[in-house]
Amino acid sequence: MAPITATHGRTRSQEWFGRAQRSLVEGVNSPSRGNAVYSRGPLFLERGSGSHAWDADGNEYVDFMMSFGALIHGHAHPKLVAVAAEAMAEGSHFATATSAEVEAAERFRSMVPSAEVVRFTNTGSEATMLALRLARAHTGRTKFLKFEGHYHGWYDPFLLNAHGHPAEQLGSLENPARIPDSEGIPAATFDDVVLAPWNDTAVLERIMQKHGHELAAVITEPIMANMGCILPREGYLQRLRELTRDYGVLLILDEVVTGFRYAPGGCQEYYGIQPDISTFGKALGGGFPVGAVAGARSILDRMGWSDHMVLHYGTFNGHRLTMKVIAANLDLLSRNDTYRNLHAVGDQAIHGLREVFRHHKVKAIVQGFGPMFQIYFTERDAIHDYRDYCAYADTTRYSRFVHLLLERGIYMTPSNGLHWIISTVHTEADVAALIEAADYSCAHPT
Repeated sequence: MAPITATHGRTRSQEWFGRAQRSLVEGVNSPSRGNAVYSRGPLFLERGSGSHAWDADGNEYVDFMMSFGALIHGHAHPKLVAVAAEAMAEGSHFATATSAEVEAAERFRSMVPSAEVVRFTNTGSEATMLALRLARAHTGRTKFLKFEGHYHGWYDPFLLNAHGHPAEQLGSLENPARIPDSEGIPAATFDDVVLAPWNDTAVLERIMQKHGHELAAVITEPIMANMGCILPREGYLQRLRELTRDYGVLLILDEVVTGFRYAPGGCQEYYGIQPDISTFGKALGGGFPVGAVAGARSILDRMGWSDHMVLHYGTFNGHRLTMKVIAANLDLLSRNDTYRNLHAVGDQAIHGLREVFRHHKVKAIVQGFGPMFQIYFTERDAIHDYRDYCAYADTTRYSRFVHLLLERGIYMTPSNGLHWIISTVHTEADVAALIEAADYSCAHPT
C-alpha cells in the first residue's frame, strides 16, 4: 500500500461518539479509549486489513496499536478468518471438552518452555487472578509482592501504583507510598501486598530479606509494558529468579503483553527465565479474547477436583472457536523467520524515529527493541523504572505528538503508558509512512 498522507476530518467519529455517550459510560467500554486519552474524542474504527485500518470517516491509517498487542498477525488475517468462519459454521462453543482445546494446548506447550500444563481463561485479568490463587494454595502463604508501575489486570489486590503520579507522592524506595488505582476496594485488601520498586537489585534484596519468608509469590512483567516499554537491567530478572527460589517464593511471570511477541516462548525464552507460573493473553488469541495460565504440573494440578482444590470455573473457558484460532495463530508464529522479521521491522522503525528526533534536535528517546517500543520526551538517556517515568517523561508532549501523527494517518494511542506494536504484517512501507509522519510532526509541532 502507498504511504498515508493526511486525514480529512472526523465528523462521523464525533457523531458516533455523541450517540455513544447516551448509552455507554463516557461513550466507551474502557477508559483507555475515551476522552481521558483522546483529546478530541476517540476515532471510531470500522474495518481493518493487514497493518491498515479505516475509521468511520473513511480515513486510512497504518495501525501501530494493534489492539494493544492482541493482533499479532494484523487485521483480518486470511488464515484466521477462514478458521474462524469454519469453526462458527460447525458450532462456535459447546461448554464441554473438545479436540480444539487439546490441539491449542499442545501447540502452546510446544512453544512455552515452562508450560508442563496450561489452563485457558477468557482474559489476562482472569489469568493473573488464577495465578495468584494457585500460588497461595501451593505455598500456604497469603502475601505477595508486586512492583510499582506494573499492571496485572483489574483484580482488586493488583490495583496499587499502576498509574503515573507526581514524583513527590511516591514515598521512599524502601517504603513506597501505596496509591490505590480504583475506588471501591476495601483498604484491607492491600494488607497482603508488599509493594516494591522495580529494576533495583539492591533494594529488591533488602525487601526480600525482610518479607521473603512470608510471600506466596512475586509477580512481575518481564518488560515493564504498563509505563511504555521499560527494559529490565542486565541480570535483574535472573537475580529475581534466584531470590524467589532462596525464599521458597513462586515467581509469576506476567506475559500477557510480552507472550509470543519477542520469541516463540515469550520473554521467558528470550531472557532465559524459568518461572513457576506464567500468564498469557493478547497475542495468544490473535484478536480473540483469551488468557492462559501455564507452569509446573505440581502447581496447576491443584485445580483438579478434590476437597482441597483451587476452584476455577468458566462457561467460556476453552471456547471452541477461540481455541481453533489459537492453534492456527501459533502455527503461523512457528513459521521460519517470523521472529527475525518482527525484530527487523521494529528495529527499523526505532532507528528511523531516533534519526528524526536527532535531525530536529528534539529531546526524545525511543526505548525498546524489535516488536515493541515507546517514545519518551525527556532529557534523560533512559527511563529505567516507574519513578523515572513519573518524574521525567513528558506525557503531555507525547500526547500532542501522537495526535499530530493521527492527523497524518498513523494510528496509535496517545497514552504514553502504552507502547508501539509491530505485527507480522507490518512492512518497510509502513515504517516509511511512520517516519514521514513523525518528521512532518516534528517540523510542524502545532
